[in-house]
Amino acid sequence: MSSTKDGERDQFDNLDKHTQWGIDFLERYAKFVKERIEIEQNYAKQLRNLVKKYCPKRSSKEEEPRFTTCLAFFNILNELNDYAGQREVVAEEMGHRVYGELMRYSHDLKTERKMHLQEGRKAQQYLDMCWKQMDNSKKKFERECREAEKAQQSYERLDNDTNATKADVEKAKQQLNLRTHMADENKNEYAAQLQNFNGEQHKHFYIVIPQIYKQLQEMDERRTIKLSECYKGFADSERKVIPIISKCLEGMILAAKSVDERRDSQIVIDCFKSGFEPPGDFPFEDYSQNIYRTISDGTISTPKQEGMKIDSKTTVGKAKGKLWLFGKKPKPQSPPLTPTSLYTSSTPNGSQYPIFSIEPVHYCMSDIKTGKPRIPSFRSLKKGWSVKMGPALEDFSHLPPEQRRKKLQQRIDELNRELQKETDQKDALIKMKDVYEKTPQMGDPGSLQPKLAETMSNMDRLRMEIHKNEAWLSEVEGKVAARGDRRHSSDINHLVTQGRESPEGSYTDDANQEVRGPQQQHAHPNEFDDEFEDDDPLPAIGHCKAIYPFDGHNEGTLAMKEGEVLYVIEEDKGDGWTRARRQNGEEGYVPTSYIDVTLEKSSKGAVTYI
Repeated sequence: MSSTKDGERDQFDNLDKHTQWGIDFLERYAKFVKERIEIEQNYAKQLRNLVKKYCPKRSSKEEEPRFTTCLAFFNILNELNDYAGQREVVAEEMGHRVYGELMRYSHDLKTERKMHLQEGRKAQQYLDMCWKQMDNSKKKFERECREAEKAQQSYERLDNDTNATKADVEKAKQQLNLRTHMADENKNEYAAQLQNFNGEQHKHFYIVIPQIYKQLQEMDERRTIKLSECYKGFADSERKVIPIISKCLEGMILAAKSVDERRDSQIVIDCFKSGFEPPGDFPFEDYSQNIYRTISDGTISTPKQEGMKIDSKTTVGKAKGKLWLFGKKPKPQSPPLTPTSLYTSSTPNGSQYPIFSIEPVHYCMSDIKTGKPRIPSFRSLKKGWSVKMGPALEDFSHLPPEQRRKKLQQRIDELNRELQKETDQKDALIKMKDVYEKTPQMGDPGSLQPKLAETMSNMDRLRMEIHKNEAWLSEVEGKVAARGDRRHSSDINHLVTQGRESPEGSYTDDANQEVRGPQQQHAHPNEFDDEFEDDDPLPAIGHCKAIYPFDGHNEGTLAMKEGEVLYVIEEDKGDGWTRARRQNGEEGYVPTSYIDVTLEKSSKGAVTYI
């Protein structure tokens, strides 16, 4: 019996240890999942910080999102940000589906295991109690039997003893009967306890303990199934986001494919082109005309080879001072050379030949020496116009031609929009005035007159401004066209040296300008200044993506397709329109409600002119 009980206790202890190991293993796996969740969360956080670090900020103008490389990089950052969001989804799914479920199940498992172990211990204790009761009754029955045997031996001894009195024999007989009766009662008690113990023992080993063991087995099997489900959920949490992560990676690949080196080069060209023409050929300066002067029939005397040698240092220095591209036109101090002053004699056959005097040459050289450069070099332009040129002029005459044209066009567009607003306000005031006149109780029509007069005054002012800027724009466009014609003419006659140098010592595009006379020469005193007129495109302050298509039929609007990405160069001023620009430089207004705007950190620094 004791060996059976010891074996049963050993098996129970083994199950106790095994179930405890199972719970410990489950909690260990839960700890593993928790650390994996922390890794995912930290990874996502670091990715978001990385994206935030390299995304442009609104306050800065570095790396404008206008080049395809910049746009591609910003798209990659957006995709990486979405990728970080998916890592957060993985962490959240693992925390809810795996870790949280494991912790709840671990708590329930501990409670169930404790209950089953307590039931097993109670059953064992009850069986031990029954065994003790049976053992006590057995011992008592054994003791009473020995006492009855002693009483019988004493009775038989007294009964055989002749010297014993009858009273002693009768007393011994009564004692024997009493012990025999008590032995019989203990025997019955022992039998009853034995029968009860055998029943409880059978019930314990065949019903109670197997049931408890079965419950512990089912509990452990459920724990195993739960771990299997958690393993699967752990993998499913990662597998669910794989399609979205694949889309993020595809977006990065598409962003890489969208890089266009030619478009970027064109953006750089459009941004930094100034409209200046390259300098022409250096003319030959003949200082030997007064030394070697011969008269021949219709020809100009050719000096000797020795006379053609010119001091290289003097010539280079004078050429630099005279033909500097940005040399300022000095005010003429004496009449310039004219065709009549050049041709002073004629041959008998009527042809004229030039006789050069020293005064015009001296005049040209003095102008070269006294002329001060208007702009020292292009290097000063890189440092910013305002440093060298002072405040900007109203007509943008301080800018190169192309930039001036763009600035004037932008101002005209802005003035037209303001004029349209004022016109709409005037129409609204007129309608309100008509309503007040028809229904006086709604308001006094005279109260609208000051506002209407102010609106009309603003409209007149805006029309004047538009007319003035359009005149400047026409002047710039005409000069640009004329400069193109002159460039074509100079390409054809590039061997002709007359007219490539003005008397004042500055570069002149027109080959006939030098012989027009003083009046024609001073007709456009700012013509050379117009060479600087150009317009720097507005910097992009962000980018936008078209949510809906827009036809853009109205003037000043920009058509766009759904999904098209544009630069944002001016935010919505409250009128529902945002100014945008395409990659090719085309600008216009698009409805703010049709686009998804992302403002970025734009590039800062002075404009660099090439």
